[in-house]
Amino acid sequence: MEEVLVDRADQKETKCKECGAILHYAPGTTALNCQYCGTENAFEVKHEPVEEMDFEKFVHDFMQNESATQTIPTIHCDACGATTSFDPKIVSDSCAFCGSHLTIKEGSTKLIKPKSLLPFGVDKNKAFEEFKKWVSSRWFAPNDLKQYLRHSEKLAGVYIPYWTYDAATASQYTGMKGIHRTESYTSFENGKTVTKTRTVTDWYPCSGWVDRDFDDVLVIGSTSLPKSYAEELEPWDLNNLVPFDEKFLSGFRAESYCVDLIKGYDDAKNKMDKVIRRDVEKHIGGNAQRIITLNTTHSDITFKHILLPIYISAFQYSGKTYRFLVNGRTGEVQGERPYSTMKIVFFILAILAVIAGIVMLVMYFNNR
Repeated sequence: MEEVLVDRADQKETKCKECGAILHYAPGTTALNCQYCGTENAFEVKHEPVEEMDFEKFVHDFMQNESATQTIPTIHCDACGATTSFDPKIVSDSCAFCGSHLTIKEGSTKLIKPKSLLPFGVDKNKAFEEFKKWVSSRWFAPNDLKQYLRHSEKLAGVYIPYWTYDAATASQYTGMKGIHRTESYTSFENGKTVTKTRTVTDWYPCSGWVDRDFDDVLVIGSTSLPKSYAEELEPWDLNNLVPFDEKFLSGFRAESYCVDLIKGYDDAKNKMDKVIRRDVEKHIGGNAQRIITLNTTHSDITFKHILLPIYISAFQYSGKTYRFLVNGRTGEVQGERPYSTMKIVFFILAILAVIAGIVMLVMYFNNR
């Protein structure tokens, strides 16, 4: 699916009803707070069912479906490839994903609209405290990282694009069922014949059908984050999704997806396949299973484009970028971490010194 670049000049902003300053969403609330006069500006959250969209119909009609797409101002990071929305009044900034310096060059991208999101539930101060606790618990972290923790502004709140997919699947398989049994055998040991037992597996051909309905198979639409760590932030409380409202984005960045709808579904099918294979093995039964052929059909495919809240920090050390992620709903921390070579060396030397000291004491008392 090709993305179309077009221009857009307007940028929606929500201003304080008292002083006119730009407002920021207050995590865990339904209000926008003014950082200047302190006024709390409440807003109403829409109570509408989150819409599931027909996958095949949407793919077919994408380029003509203006109501389901939007064009937003974006900035692209040449260092890590992240594409995020930005405040047009800012002319210079740093990338939340890799820490690289950005010079804002206005551009825009036509994208599928997010239909729903999970608002930030943990504020930046709480997220930063959890981040500091996590770093403090890491052995051999370099001192530079501890100095980095003095700057809370290094933690950026970003809404990350995700896809969810629903599908009904029917899978036909052929395979082999393994049944264990114990048999006796004789062997010659130490000049004698001895009887022993061993477990052998008898294999029997089998075939069958397995049905499985999948709901909200989650696929990250970003390539800017370490995927394995992002997945460790799961599960998300998707039952609390709310209809998309730009007010929730006030004061936060939002990344545009790099993994498009079709590629995301391929990733979702790979996730489904792992579950289906477990289902097939359970259906085969026995003590062991082999799947020879597996053919799956997918039907009633629907999807949602959603945004999930993650605090991100990028720390550069010894020429490499390390990313830290904080779940914006729960405060859970995941991420890459650097190791201080000098701390590891000194630790090993200290252990060797202790061992040497113990050896010398033992030798001293043995020679008395």
